[in-house]
Amino acid sequence: MIFMEFEKPLETLYGQLEQIKKISEEGAIDMSAQIAELEGRIRNKREEIYAHLTGWQKVQLSRHPERPYTLDYIQAMCTHFVELHGDRFVKDDKAIVGGLATIGDVRCMIIGHQKGKTTKERSYRNFGMANPDGYRKALRLMKMAEKFGLPVITMIDTPGAYPGIEAEERGQAEAIALNLFEMAQLRTSILCYIIGEGASGGALGIGVGDRVFMLENTWYSVISPESCSSILWRSWEYKEKAAEALKLTADHMFDFKLIDGIVKEPVGGAHSDPAAAALLLKDHILAALPSLVQMDPDTRITQRIEKYSNMGKFKINKENLMNHHNA
Repeated sequence: MIFMEFEKPLETLYGQLEQIKKISEEGAIDMSAQIAELEGRIRNKREEIYAHLTGWQKVQLSRHPERPYTLDYIQAMCTHFVELHGDRFVKDDKAIVGGLATIGDVRCMIIGHQKGKTTKERSYRNFGMANPDGYRKALRLMKMAEKFGLPVITMIDTPGAYPGIEAEERGQAEAIALNLFEMAQLRTSILCYIIGEGASGGALGIGVGDRVFMLENTWYSVISPESCSSILWRSWEYKEKAAEALKLTADHMFDFKLIDGIVKEPVGGAHSDPAAAALLLKDHILAALPSLVQMDPDTRITQRIEKYSNMGKFKINKENLMNHHNA
């Protein structure tokens, strides 16, 4: 079990619990009362810690190495899944996975970022940073879903689109822009879930949907706290301050009307109980889909476009505007 810095009190309690269990097993001593008491203290301490998380702490949780990724959710939620590969232009980008799936009695197309758990897997998946090939693969699968009338479910978890020279040479910006254009007009329903990190255009490339939801301990922003800190203060030391200033948590995004809702995680984060996290997500998907699937495609597209057109607020200062014209 891996503990974040702010979870250190839990680490101490878990250490004590392990010692008591070991003594009980080796000495054949009944210590069930002490074990139950410690487990209760752990539950209470976890609830206390997770009730007052800062923006930076939620960023840390979104990157927890034991947090479930797209393929973990697919394995836990789907009775059937057939992965589909390749963009039919260059190659198969391993940072984005997708395929035909069945959740409950619903057939759908699932597409999502995949980071990898071990060092070897992370290198293979390019740390969840997709090349243009990944976004073109995602679009190919979306168009296939549209052809067969299947809803699209996307799972977003990326530190950003891959910024390498080869990605720019193959049209990274154009690939993401095309996805935004096509997803806005896709004639099938689209549900988007931020399951970890939702950074910049890398997230938006598969993030335009009829409904967009965030898991409780995730973030969604044009820039990471570290990059924001390095730009504003020329140092990563102010990343915690940047995380608060960016207002990037699920609560902030919902308040700003940039997402449609928040999916609860088990107390302690999705990594503390992946099976429970997957069940919560599965139930949410099955509850959110029916009303969208039954909607007329033209109505759904109109509502989707209006949804994004209404994002953001501005105010015109007429006094300054008049002064500018008179100058």
